[in-house]
Amino acid sequence: MNIRTIAKGLTWLLLALISYPSQAAVTLDEAGRLGVYGDFRGRVESDWDSKQSDGTDRDDRTRIRTRLRLGMDYRASDQITLGFRIRSGSDDSQQSPHVTVLDLDNNDTGDAHFNFDKWYFKYSSGNVSTWLGRNSLPLWKPDELLWDDDVTPAGLGLTYKSGGLSVNAGYFSNPAGMKNFTGNTGLVQVVFESKIRNIDLLFAGGLITIDGDQNNVNNTLLQDNNGVRDYQLWIGNIQAGMKAFEKPLKLNLNLYHNSQDYSASDPDAFTAFHRDETHGYVVSAGLGDTKERGDWLVGYYYVHIETFAVNNSYAQDDWMRWGSATQTRPSNFEGSEFRAVWGLGGNMNLLARLYIVEGIKLRTTTSVTKEDGNRFRIDFNWKF
Repeated sequence: MNIRTIAKGLTWLLLALISYPSQAAVTLDEAGRLGVYGDFRGRVESDWDSKQSDGTDRDDRTRIRTRLRLGMDYRASDQITLGFRIRSGSDDSQQSPHVTVLDLDNNDTGDAHFNFDKWYFKYSSGNVSTWLGRNSLPLWKPDELLWDDDVTPAGLGLTYKSGGLSVNAGYFSNPAGMKNFTGNTGLVQVVFESKIRNIDLLFAGGLITIDGDQNNVNNTLLQDNNGVRDYQLWIGNIQAGMKAFEKPLKLNLNLYHNSQDYSASDPDAFTAFHRDETHGYVVSAGLGDTKERGDWLVGYYYVHIETFAVNNSYAQDDWMRWGSATQTRPSNFEGSEFRAVWGLGGNMNLLARLYIVEGIKLRTTTSVTKEDGNRFRIDFNWKF
């Protein structure tokens, strides 16, 4: 990493911190039915020591990026809410709302567009909440390694909650970029929360089915033929929450298994080559919180995700730069994340993350080495 470029980036973040004072969410009418919310992020990101599957090195890079999201909710009644949200980012990326405002190594900064990523009608009554439109996937998850929070499908979502039991379900069209869709996703998940002495326990299990659309022209945007391939993703989660050193401590275990039967004779050579790469797991721990000014949190993740353990067009895009300028393919890797968060008060924080990853298997039959890479980020986050 170039120390001078990182110093420039840190200076930019401090200016952002000064320039964006905190404020509460805005209510626009006296009845409190119409409200505006949003968030802003300023980021310095550095990638280095990254190798491609053909054995060549990716150029090191450091860049400054931003994210802006603005939403509005209108509560027509105690049961009915109409909502929408607009976000920054490229038209061609369903995974990332970030825009590169300055590349310190003189690379292309990419596209800066705005798109609606949420528009929905929501009805809530008693233990049931359902929505129709485009919204966040109704899935309990402790991280984004299975499904990125920025990937918002369109369809029908349902949540039932009674005591410590929750059921999440839905059926959706999958985004290909921000303007088009391809294939469908079905979801069923059961979540159970309990407490044993001073330990909060959560168990979750479910199934995500993803049906590819063989003839959809939007498939060309996605990596690894993901718009064509079917997935049957069984997911399991265990979370334990407790106190340690007078701070909140959370421990998580995620398990993924794709039970879709891929053949060695599949006409898609990539599918045939990786047909048995269908398992994944995540182990993580986080100590602390950032609710108040001066609070802190430290965390660690270890990840092992094989090629088809997730659909990598809809999983996180944080850990590596594999893929294209607008599409990350975050599978077939293992590695670690180290994170530290400092609370700044007023719904603001500083988040630092270091990622160290390497490939599990050669990417193709013609590859000469496994991919790898290192990434460091510092984010200034502000919710309003």
